[in-house]
Amino acid sequence: MKRLLSLLTITLLTALSASAAEAPLVANVYARHITSLNGDWNYIVDVQEEGYYDYRMKPMSWGFFVNAKPKRPEDLIEYDFDKAPVMAIPSDWNTRDERLFFYEGTVWFKRSFQYQKREGRRTLLYFGAVNYDAHVYVNGKKVAHHIGGFTPFNADVTDQLRDGENFVIVKVDNKRHADNVPTQIFDWWNYGGITRDVLLVDVAPTYIENYCLKLQRTADAKAKKRQIDFSLCLNRKEAGREVILSIPELKVKQTLTTDTSGIVNSQFSILNSKLTLWSPENPKLYRVELTLDSETLVDSIGFRTIEARGRQILLNGKPIFLRGISIHEEKPNGGGRANSLQDACTLLDWAQELGCNYVRLAHYPHNEYMVREAERRGILVWSEIPVYWTIAWTNQKTLDNARRQLTDMILRDQNRANVIIWSIANETPHSAERDRFLGTLAKYARQLDDTRLISMAMEVTSASNYHNRLQDNMHEYVDVVSFNQYIGWYRDVNDAPKMTWEVPYEKPVIISEFGGGALYGLHGDKNQRWTEEFQENLYRQNVAMLDKIEGLAGTTPWILKDFRSPRRVLNGIQDYYNRKGLYSDGGQKKKAFYVLKAWYEEKAKAY
Repeated sequence: MKRLLSLLTITLLTALSASAAEAPLVANVYARHITSLNGDWNYIVDVQEEGYYDYRMKPMSWGFFVNAKPKRPEDLIEYDFDKAPVMAIPSDWNTRDERLFFYEGTVWFKRSFQYQKREGRRTLLYFGAVNYDAHVYVNGKKVAHHIGGFTPFNADVTDQLRDGENFVIVKVDNKRHADNVPTQIFDWWNYGGITRDVLLVDVAPTYIENYCLKLQRTADAKAKKRQIDFSLCLNRKEAGREVILSIPELKVKQTLTTDTSGIVNSQFSILNSKLTLWSPENPKLYRVELTLDSETLVDSIGFRTIEARGRQILLNGKPIFLRGISIHEEKPNGGGRANSLQDACTLLDWAQELGCNYVRLAHYPHNEYMVREAERRGILVWSEIPVYWTIAWTNQKTLDNARRQLTDMILRDQNRANVIIWSIANETPHSAERDRFLGTLAKYARQLDDTRLISMAMEVTSASNYHNRLQDNMHEYVDVVSFNQYIGWYRDVNDAPKMTWEVPYEKPVIISEFGGGALYGLHGDKNQRWTEEFQENLYRQNVAMLDKIEGLAGTTPWILKDFRSPRRVLNGIQDYYNRKGLYSDGGQKKKAFYVLKAWYEEKAKAY
């Protein structure tokens, strides 16, 4: 059996890179006792950050976060949240306030709420995501500082809350910096704001912080029993605490005891004949109950194995072709950050209509709604952190930031059966510094979770006329060789039939991006760029070319739907949209949609 990394170790690694005020991330938040703070929040746009710094650019102790009110008629206070406009949260300010469409900077948000203390209980304040740099205050006291726009965080705010009315204020700053993750340039919209749910989480003083159930791989397909590894950690280092693990349908019920670190590590066997494995054809999920004292935490968990063997990807021991599509976390029908179950359902409906059994959630961890809904539908997932293009490879803080985002992505979704690939980067230029940075992330990801595949979207850097040879030192660290190629868009589409590809590694291959742009409804000759016919022909030529690649195990063309990008400025065609979608932003299918759908129908018959 491969060694399990204790959840305590994971928690400590998380805490070391987090602000001291943050609590380690709590798992399965939606199954807990929660109170939503979603809704209307007052907001103040603070272009010069006068609510945080004085005129010497030194942080103040009397900033906007104290929510000051005049006590006398002559008192000078130059802000008032209660007179400020309101914005629905979760959302992004770019599409909620037309004045802020291109804005990158600081906006303050404030929400008042009623609270009644409960004896012997603790309260966590949980944010699904805030883009990008968040300072959080409760009743004027700072409780958290989180950096990273796509991962959740929480803080224990019990001691800051009071009976009656309370307020939370968040300073949100989405300015781009060279040492950020992602860095200063990226090809999507830098939506600022509190972009995912805000929750109060009611917990006991000692609670289940995180847990993991993993089905062990077995080399013997005829084995009568399968082994399941179980690990759990409490939020406190308390020994001798009894935790009951129950999976009623499998008749599993175990009473386990924590060690001196508040950790449980256990194994149990299930008859192979009794276990239904999760798959796209049958996305079986089992009810799992975890009881500590009088409280039970419930999850729905599937069991499956994923591995790379030679040039094949094996799901539950059988070869699979990943019929995928790349997706940005952007709302259909008008743009803005996708943040609801309804958004997830619409995007996944479109992917399934295309014939997908797999999606690449690019280029950052997506909303938990998206991952869980895909799991329920039987859609496999590639999940990625935003190490994108040129990162500050030699900056230790940048590496710590990337490691923190990787940790939080894995901790949140490690029990999701559909997540099969952790991706550590996209289209990064080769260098020794980059190799050290990404090699560190790859090894770290494998320490956290050795049951999934590690990959990244590489670039093809060795090309001679019509022969392309993939060369990337990161092949030593990944399980699946993935790369982006744009024959037909950044190179003549007529070259596709002449192209040959060489992947000199005995590993499966995923084409993580290919495609080209088209404006929905624009028609013309197949050699006329931006027409649907151009994109349609590009897809025809590409799928024929890709069929010739040895070891091709899947594709995620770029991209499901048109999405906003400030880099796409061509008037009358792009209008700040990347037009490579197979759907328009409004959900209309372009002609290339049908080419890919037909190809995927052939692939489905072959596997």
